[in-house]
Amino acid sequence: LSCNWVVTDMDPSVQKHFTVVDYVIFALLLVASMAIGLYYALSGGRQRTTQEFLLADRSMSCLPISLSLIASFQSAVAIVGVPAEVFVHGTQYWFIGCAYILGLLIPAHVFIPVLYRLRLSSAYQYLELRFSKTVRICGTVDFMDYVFGTQTVLHVTVLFLSVTGFELWGTVLATGLVCTLYTTIGGLKAVIWTDVFQTVVMFAGQLAVIVVGVQQTGGVSEVWNKVWEGNRISGLNLNPDPTERHTFWTLGVGGVFLMLSLYGVNQAQVQRYLSARTEKEAVRSCYMVFPSLQLALALGCVMGLVMFARYCGEDHSGKLGNSSGDAMVIYFVMDMLQGLPGLPGLFIACLFSGALSTISSAFNSLATVTMEDLIKPHCPPMTEARATMVSKALALSYGLLCLAMAFLSHLMADSVLQVALKILGMVGGPILGVFCLGMFFPWSNSIGAVAGLAAGLVVAFWVGIGSIVTRTSSVSSLSSKCQNVLMSHNTTSVPVRSITNVTISATSGLKRFYSLSYMWYSGFSCITVIVIGLIISFLTGPMKEEDVAPGTVFPLLGKLLWFVPERVRKRLCCVTPLGHTVRNTTKGNPFYKSQKKGRNKSHSLFIYIISLIWDLF
Repeated sequence: LSCNWVVTDMDPSVQKHFTVVDYVIFALLLVASMAIGLYYALSGGRQRTTQEFLLADRSMSCLPISLSLIASFQSAVAIVGVPAEVFVHGTQYWFIGCAYILGLLIPAHVFIPVLYRLRLSSAYQYLELRFSKTVRICGTVDFMDYVFGTQTVLHVTVLFLSVTGFELWGTVLATGLVCTLYTTIGGLKAVIWTDVFQTVVMFAGQLAVIVVGVQQTGGVSEVWNKVWEGNRISGLNLNPDPTERHTFWTLGVGGVFLMLSLYGVNQAQVQRYLSARTEKEAVRSCYMVFPSLQLALALGCVMGLVMFARYCGEDHSGKLGNSSGDAMVIYFVMDMLQGLPGLPGLFIACLFSGALSTISSAFNSLATVTMEDLIKPHCPPMTEARATMVSKALALSYGLLCLAMAFLSHLMADSVLQVALKILGMVGGPILGVFCLGMFFPWSNSIGAVAGLAAGLVVAFWVGIGSIVTRTSSVSSLSSKCQNVLMSHNTTSVPVRSITNVTISATSGLKRFYSLSYMWYSGFSCITVIVIGLIISFLTGPMKEEDVAPGTVFPLLGKLLWFVPERVRKRLCCVTPLGHTVRNTTKGNPFYKSQKKGRNKSHSLFIYIISLIWDLF
């Protein structure tokens, strides 16, 4: 089969402008989102308490929570980034779906039970209960870097809407102000229910593009033949090289750490778990996310395959004045949907929904951690009305900060999918390591947690910044056997680039270290935190079981080391039941006394190891 066919240039006037129907559909999205925020601002308790504004009165059911969890993950970055990835590199990225299994099962049965039973408002309150206030503040500050990741979402939205005739300032203001307003007036309930509405819009927009694309390409069989001939159906790559960008190990194993950092300890997701009516509802919502995430991944990958079949690998993004792979997705959508009133507006609404859901989640969660972790512990007791007002002001402030940062988003040159996952790995991996250190290793102490977190951040930013400075890459673009015949009114005005083989020379030393696949960033930094944290904890005096706060440790090691004598397991593994509640003390820090006692009676590393060997034999 030969993939020879004709592609004609789009009329720029058609390419860059909406019809009236498109504008109406786009406007309906904005109106509906604002209406939901206004409804929850005027109903119920009218967002007069921090409990309602930040945690939705802990009254949400599993269905809206699960759809909200999807929306915050299936952002504009995924809607555009996944098809662009598949178009250029094939379906290898699809194997990240394997990581969704453990990436959701572990949070459902480990992180959610621990965090929910402690009745927290911020995920980082756990770090104070388990370690100290210093660790809590460090974790909060680390999460606040998450705001810098929202600029990738705005970058995609700005890039796409600018092609349709929107000016940069109008795009940024429309995206930022709408989600800032409904987040500020409606609280977490508005964020969750707008996420539900926006999830439906996202799926509808992607499905519309796929259906039209398949039809215009010649049907399902024609699409399959072309992507097969074009070598875009990837097999199972078991290459163990960690510098290989995408293999089964980087996606299926490294992706687990990425998913855990997002669905296990990220405040934006944990806040949704904590808003559930019961622990069972929270766990059920985590289970309900799995099929929807698989569907979202499938839609993105299929869209990339249809895009490849439509153009046989030829990159037309230069016609939009942008040579990035993400711009090719924009060209494809505008090409497929031109002349079909309403469908371009539907996809714009789909993309806009992804941006709104992610950014509003960031605003709300950042306001929560700032209020609960940084302001309340250091300010005199505030009235509920004042605390709620401050929380709303924080949400508004973060929204305006994100708007200011969005004007710099056009400076990014890398794939938005890779940029977003790099940021998540560099910021989320170290904090995942601190939570794992506290939940699974009861002898780890506060000093070890701080040292481990610092080491994890240093290593993560070292490899991340090093990869940018040295411009290392292990990407091998697939070659296409298809040959396109391009017929245009002016074939010499716009260059069209074909995908060719890229040979990457072997690297060594620091360059090889900088070539580490971005999918390993989260796992690498997480393991660094755990290893350094355990070493420092042993050197400074490991905590004993009676010094660890009840309910803050998951007895994982006790279950894994069932073959070890009970005396050793008891010394190694704190098995305090998760259902125990935390007792308050007069010092404000509920574990002040136990921590003080632990410092006075801590064993040296030498004596501790000798005692373990004695018990073992």
